[in-house]
Amino acid sequence: TEARGSDAVGKLRHIAVTVPDLEKAAKFYENTFGMERVRANEIGIHLTDGVMNLSILKFRDDQQAGDERGADFHGLHHIGFVVDDMNEASDTIEAEGGRYHMPIPSRPDSLLEVKFRDPNGVVFDVVTEGYATKMWGAKP
Repeated sequence: TEARGSDAVGKLRHIAVTVPDLEKAAKFYENTFGMERVRANEIGIHLTDGVMNLSILKFRDDQQAGDERGADFHGLHHIGFVVDDMNEASDTIEAEGGRYHMPIPSRPDSLLEVKFRDPNGVVFDVVTEGYATKMWGAKP
């Protein structure tokens, strides 16, 4: 398959991993690779190198984890793409064999993040540039 180049719908901008200890994992990436902490909440610490973002997550329960692996799974959880247009991206994803997985619960500022599965079941999310800039602190 030929790469779509400038016609591509999105750009890879974050990787999310689940871990047993948020602070220990965050300190590893900060101290080892010089990543900067840009945001934290009760289930995650978000780091950036200025281009790519690493979301380190620890879910409280299986429902919050959002898939069959549950809260005890540790490893690569999902990857994220920034897109220009959510509707166009959704249409393209489904046309290429991907399927809707779930929305992220509503945010107070109404920014949208939607999760999908690729044809092999790999979870990924799509967000707009405004979401990525606000949530991860680095312009995509």
